[in-house]
Amino acid sequence: MAGIRWGAILPQGWRLDLVHLADPAEQFEAMVEVGREAEALGFDSVWLYDHLQPVQAEPETTFECWTSLAAVARETRRVELGQLVTCNSYRNPALVAKMAATLDAASGGRAIVGLGAGWDGREYEAYGYPAPHPPVGERLQRLGEAAQVVRTMLRSPRSTFEGRYYRVRDAVNVPVGVRRPHIPLLIGGSGEKVTLRLVAEHADACNLTDHTDPQFYRHKLDVLARHCDDVGRDYDDILRTATLSVFVAPDESGLQRMTAPHLDGRSRAELAAHNAVGTPEQLVETFGALVDAGIQSFVLYFHESTRLESMRLFAREVMPHLR
Repeated sequence: MAGIRWGAILPQGWRLDLVHLADPAEQFEAMVEVGREAEALGFDSVWLYDHLQPVQAEPETTFECWTSLAAVARETRRVELGQLVTCNSYRNPALVAKMAATLDAASGGRAIVGLGAGWDGREYEAYGYPAPHPPVGERLQRLGEAAQVVRTMLRSPRSTFEGRYYRVRDAVNVPVGVRRPHIPLLIGGSGEKVTLRLVAEHADACNLTDHTDPQFYRHKLDVLARHCDDVGRDYDDILRTATLSVFVAPDESGLQRMTAPHLDGRSRAELAAHNAVGTPEQLVETFGALVDAGIQSFVLYFHESTRLESMRLFAREVMPHLR
């Protein structure tokens, strides 16, 4: 199990994780402080969601992803900085490449570009993006073209691309970033026909989400491996990542307190089907099984994240057993 990498998702408001703090500056500082603590605890990366308003439609704080990462970059020294995942519809992909190169320079070579097709129709409508919400087929076609634009512009100071949805003509991107050989591109999603094919064709990493069943990952990674064979790509060149929400407590009574507000009529076993739920000893088994299924890197959202106890407990009693 050597070489497993760990990432932490910072509280930015989308999951209503800053509502207990009243002042926006205090909220932003709390988000940054979790990033600093993750670095101190030995996490390899920190991440933000790319959402513009909270998961529920109440007017609560949600900090924008890329500008927030630029601030986190200047408050940290080692952790990589990624997005889960940049919604392709929100920004022109050539602009994303320019933003990524700037973030990479600002962080001394720690940027990751996470890219996805987008899904939240509420945000499309609220912010005036193309309406109606584009159908999934079109969004995936756009994602494929965007991945090519971003990939090209992060490798060459001048780029030209002619697609159905995106065109760049002799676009200059200097610097292309400082990381070598290039800033990595991660594509999020588990669609077997299109999304995982795009990973095989264009990405340095994949991201699968919200399952604790090892068989889910074995199956999806088998599909990815077949796509790699079809396009002539080395499967081992792609970093296999998974994102999970984590409920961790020292004992069963602590778990009951933590999970009770999130059950919504479900059993804890049902909650644990899509979230990592357990004591440290139980989570060593949970994550070990996912490593055995082929996952190499985890990106984790810790409930009660601004309080830091969960992240500290996980770093102290789970991560050392899976390095």
